[in-house]
Amino acid sequence: MQETKPLPHTLTLENRSSLAINGLTDIDRFDEREIVLFTQQGELTITGRELHIRSISIENGTISVEGEIWGLLYGDKDQRAPLHFFGRLLR
Repeated sequence: MQETKPLPHTLTLENRSSLAINGLTDIDRFDEREIVLFTQQGELTITGRELHIRSISIENGTISVEGEIWGLLYGDKDQRAPLHFFGRLLR
């Protein structure tokens, strides 16, 4: 089995209302004020108002968020999600 090379981790923020992220590895939780996810560079918390996940692909490592984005905060780079979000949903 051939191992795929991970995509680089990038953030593209347009007008503080549209955010595209590459390098996504998992999502911890989300609501209209906060999205907590894991990237290849560690935990990332997105804060704002009326946040909505427009598209997501764990397989491709991408997520697109829209809303009024107030902040982006990275946590511990070595922290990993204990159990995949979608795995918790299917339990």
